[in-house]
Amino acid sequence: MTPIVTSAVMHFGEMGSRWGFNRTVGQMLALIVLSEKPLAAQEIADALNISRGNTSMGLKELQSWRLIKQQSVPGERKEFFVPAGSIWVLANRVFEERRKREIDPTMSLLRDLMLDNPAHEEDANVQEKLNEIHDLLESVTAWSQELQNLGPEKLATLMKLGSGVGRILELKDRILPAKAQS
Repeated sequence: MTPIVTSAVMHFGEMGSRWGFNRTVGQMLALIVLSEKPLAAQEIADALNISRGNTSMGLKELQSWRLIKQQSVPGERKEFFVPAGSIWVLANRVFEERRKREIDPTMSLLRDLMLDNPAHEEDANVQEKLNEIHDLLESVTAWSQELQNLGPEKLATLMKLGSGVGRILELKDRILPAKAQS
């Protein structure tokens, strides 16, 4: 690996735990994404100095996240791996998997807790807070889904607008102050 690739791979490893998978899996994803050619499992193991078994488990995890796919190489019997889409597609899949693994179970628990009959006034107050949390997560999830549905070009345009959107909302609040209070 070149120094740039090594640096990126190591950083992706550190970021992996923040994205929902371990350091080695993050490094494997970076190596596959940054490679110009399909990589065999042994090439990945050798580049990262990890066991073949660890490589195999990591590849299975990346496939379960739908971040990599197998690709045939003419004249080769080995399995080769490539990214399962563009950077935007991969990012959307990470967001989607994180939602499934983290947000959806939390939403389900919150719904169950809000359906319980409060035994005490304290429970009723707790249910009000849980309802606020539920509503926030539901809004963020819906917003996130809308962003994912925009597609890379429109999302890139929206991101370039950046703080301009905040200024437009502030202007709206100044023009329509009564609506800003509600």
